[in-house]
Amino acid sequence: MTKRQFLKRRRADWRRFEQVIAAANSVKPKRLNGKQVTEFSRLLRVVSHDLAVVRGHGWDLRLESYLNDLASRGYNSFYRAPPGTTNQIVRYFTSRFPRLMRQNFGYVLAGCALFFLPFFLSWGLVVARPELIHRVVPGEALEQIDQSFGEKSPLGEPESGIGWTPGYAEERTGMFGFYIAHNIGIAFKTFALGITFGVGTVVTLLYNGIAIGAIFGYAHSEGYGPRLFSFAVSHGSFELVAIGISGGAGLILANALVHPGSRTRWESLVVRGLDAVQVAVGAGAMLAVAALLEAYWSPAPIPAVFKYIVGGMLWLLVFAYIAFAGRGPDAEAVTEIGRTENGGAGELRRWNDDRRIGAT
Repeated sequence: MTKRQFLKRRRADWRRFEQVIAAANSVKPKRLNGKQVTEFSRLLRVVSHDLAVVRGHGWDLRLESYLNDLASRGYNSFYRAPPGTTNQIVRYFTSRFPRLMRQNFGYVLAGCALFFLPFFLSWGLVVARPELIHRVVPGEALEQIDQSFGEKSPLGEPESGIGWTPGYAEERTGMFGFYIAHNIGIAFKTFALGITFGVGTVVTLLYNGIAIGAIFGYAHSEGYGPRLFSFAVSHGSFELVAIGISGGAGLILANALVHPGSRTRWESLVVRGLDAVQVAVGAGAMLAVAALLEAYWSPAPIPAVFKYIVGGMLWLLVFAYIAFAGRGPDAEAVTEIGRTENGGAGELRRWNDDRRIGAT
């Protein structure tokens, strides 16, 4: 069968499936009758088969993208959760978000590398040469670090677990709001600057890695590193990793602009931007958890050893979540059929014109 014959024979089913999907999405799943469900199931199998045929023959990337998106919409409609429930939110954080990170692992890894490598390098350099801190961190910020973690710190000695002043305790809720605004602001700025072809994202990751690492090196060289380490070890697992992940989301946007493939840059940005936004939202949720820990747990009058134990467990939890959450045949199947080599979905609406389909 030639491509022209294939298009002539299959086009009617594809148009009909578009209509069936639109009808299915306009009503609650429970209101579909048996005939509608049967037709939906049959056409979904037909489109999935046609997608495999097009891929096998290597006929046309745009036609493959059209069928791929059509099948993706069909699966998403067929398996969608009832609207207006918390089930979608729970499913996103337990399954969709970690799967997206694994599917875009190269970008996430690059974002983390651009943050953590300068973080540890800056830390080591400031420990070796403390005077370098003044080239990175302004004096006002250093004074604040001294007040927070120096000899007169309200945290007291981490080994004793005393010194959490009542005044500081009363400010916990206010500090939670501050951490939310500050941390999520950094993360979403890192993500949004991906629109600058990645330049802004890379610069922001490098700068924050250098600055935060220098602060840790400064505290280490001044002799009150243990106070800062015990304070940061728990919420740092969520906060620092989330900054790297948000950088990965920005790099997804950058790649969509730099390598749009057969799409225009705008089309590529729309298609890949959906994944990037979802990754950034997940990173924002991790930062909200970090803010909660930073406001209520990290400054608590608890011996440092317990904070290190809990912090170590939280670091393992974050890595386990990224590596294993959302795995399973049901979780992966729907996502896989909804993606092309360049990732994402979204070209269906640009293929509804029969003349464009026939032109391939």
